[in-house]
Amino acid sequence: MGRYVDGFLLPVPKKNVAAYARIARKAGKVWIEHGALEYRECVGEDLHLKGLLPFPRAVKVKPGETVFFSWIVFRSRKHRDTVNAKVMQDPRLKMDAKTMPFDFKRMYCGGFEMLVDL
Repeated sequence: MGRYVDGFLLPVPKKNVAAYARIARKAGKVWIEHGALEYRECVGEDLHLKGLLPFPRAVKVKPGETVFFSWIVFRSRKHRDTVNAKVMQDPRLKMDAKTMPFDFKRMYCGGFEMLVDL
């Protein structure tokens, strides 16, 4: 069985990018500490490629927002479930959705089996 990836796509107000980055660095350290193999957070830069459906459209970006594309890599789905259970119990990541620098309701996420890993 191949690796497993949790993927995320979310809009973040540009004025909150620095605050989001601080939270992401903290979260990444916690995920890695609990066993994740990789933790990546990428901010949109070239989001309007001609002839293709852009990420901003998927998350209904509002004026003044940008898009983050993020993922966490695990050994397997079982490993993901074990790591995520530990992360969700970690007091360092207890946060109130109302004070987060992005809108949780507009975040897309899902778990993926890795098909090609070169």
